[in-house]
Amino acid sequence: MKIAMIGLGDIAEKAYLPVLAAQPALDLHLCTRNQARLDRLGDAYRIGARFTSVDEVIKAGVEAAFVHAATEAHPEIVEPLLAAGIHVYVDKPIAYTLADSERLVELARDTGRSLMVGFNRRYAPGYAELIAHPRRLILMEKNRRNLPDTPRRAVFDDFIHVADTLRFLVPGPVTDTTIRTRVHGGLIEHIVLELSGDGFTAIGIMNRMSGAGEESCEVMGDGTKRRVVNLGDVIDYEGGERLVRRPDWVPVARQRGIEQICLEFLDAVREGRRIDAGDALATHALCEEIVLQAG
Repeated sequence: MKIAMIGLGDIAEKAYLPVLAAQPALDLHLCTRNQARLDRLGDAYRIGARFTSVDEVIKAGVEAAFVHAATEAHPEIVEPLLAAGIHVYVDKPIAYTLADSERLVELARDTGRSLMVGFNRRYAPGYAELIAHPRRLILMEKNRRNLPDTPRRAVFDDFIHVADTLRFLVPGPVTDTTIRTRVHGGLIEHIVLELSGDGFTAIGIMNRMSGAGEESCEVMGDGTKRRVVNLGDVIDYEGGERLVRRPDWVPVARQRGIEQICLEFLDAVREGRRIDAGDALATHALCEEIVLQAG
């Protein structure tokens, strides 16, 4: 199966390329405008199919593509791929604007192709296993150390993981949404999102002026509590405190759900099963609400 990877930045090199290069029966094609990086990674992984434009990738006849380019470039890369009948996995967000995201989701539907968005936390074992626990109250934090940013970039490039994880974990329909932000000098400093419904509340926090970069997620209910720290350490508090650390030899890509989400996309392509990005689009719509509130 011919698969392309478009954009070879840090996330592609450190997380996705090692996963895809280890899969049998994949004919990998690499694409980036950075010729030095293209040659370095092509040589390192013994990949001969190397391109510097999306047009070349399309002409090579790939069945699917992983898009890891900068967010600004997503629409101009994803649109021609879908139009050419190529299944697409794209890093979150689909695009920086809801209108562009909606247009690409509709194009995928019109062409009958998969469009999968890289919400890897849904596949991270620590978070995925929370679904089996009572979730009357959900708390998630994802903080940055002294890193205020423009609202749209902070929300769509970073807080979107918090918004999507809360949507993934809530045990029922959300009937009320509350958003609070602090913006100073045009830069967002913190975000608080609350989603609630019948018998549950989910709260997501991002402090971009924190003293530490950290992530945690915890669920509580029916006399139980489970907390996951930095996607690896799991702490149960039922009848005491029990810590289970990530095993030493578990790859980071598996711990963070990247390996699992890649395999889900590849399996769908092999099986002719189309992945629709409608639920991912709902997360983008929620993020647009947050940006508008911050503005």
